[in-house]
Amino acid sequence: MRIKEIIPQDRPRERMERAGPQVLSNGELLAVLLKSGTKKENVLQISYGLLAKYGLRNLSNASLQELCQEHGIGKAKACQIVALFELAKRIPLKEDQKVPILKSRDLAKNYVKKMQDLQKEHFIAVYLDSKNKIIGDQTITIGTLNTSLVHPREVFHGAVKHLANSIIILHNHPSGDPTPSEEDLEVTRVLDETGDVMGIPLLDHLVIGKQKWWSWKEQKISEL
Repeated sequence: MRIKEIIPQDRPRERMERAGPQVLSNGELLAVLLKSGTKKENVLQISYGLLAKYGLRNLSNASLQELCQEHGIGKAKACQIVALFELAKRIPLKEDQKVPILKSRDLAKNYVKKMQDLQKEHFIAVYLDSKNKIIGDQTITIGTLNTSLVHPREVFHGAVKHLANSIIILHNHPSGDPTPSEEDLEVTRVLDETGDVMGIPLLDHLVIGKQKWWSWKEQKISEL
C-alpha cells in the first residue's frame, strides 16, 4: 500500500500537524523524515524495517555506508538519518557548555552516553576556554587508536582554531572495558608533551567504556 492510499488523517505527517510529534511512533517519525518509499515498499514499511533490524540506539550509530546498503535508502536518505542523529548527539554538549569542567566526571557523564555504544573507536578532542568551559569538540579519527593515526597536528590545529586555553581528549573502547592499552598511554604522552610546548595543556585523557571510564589524570576507572 502506498502512503497516498492511507486515509489522510492516518498519515504520519498529517497526524503530526494535527496532534504534534509526540503522538507518532518511532517508525512514523522516521517516515516523516524520509518522506518517500519505493515501488515495492512505502516509507512506513521501510522505516519500520530499519527499526526492526537496528533498533533506535543502533540506528543512531549506523554509518553512512551501512545505511546506503539498505533497501529503499539511497545516499540522500542515509545522509538525512546520519545528520539527524548527529544533531541529537550534540544537544547535551550545547546545554552544558556554560558549566565549567572542574573534574573528569563533569565531562564523562555526557560523553559516556554518546560513546559507549559505538562499534568503532572514536577519538575526540574537547576544547576549553580559560574558565574551563567547553567551546567546541572535534572527532579527530575513527578506528584503532595509535600514534600514526592521532597526530598532534590534527589535535592542536582545532585548539588553535577555537583559541582554546586547554584540551581534554577522549576515546571509546567498543569492548566496554576502559582499561588503557600501551598505545593509549603513548598517545597521551605525546599529546601531553605537545601541549606543554604549545602552551595549551592537556588536562586529561578519558577512555570510555560501558557505563564507566578511565581517567589519565586520576589513573583509575570510575563508574556513573
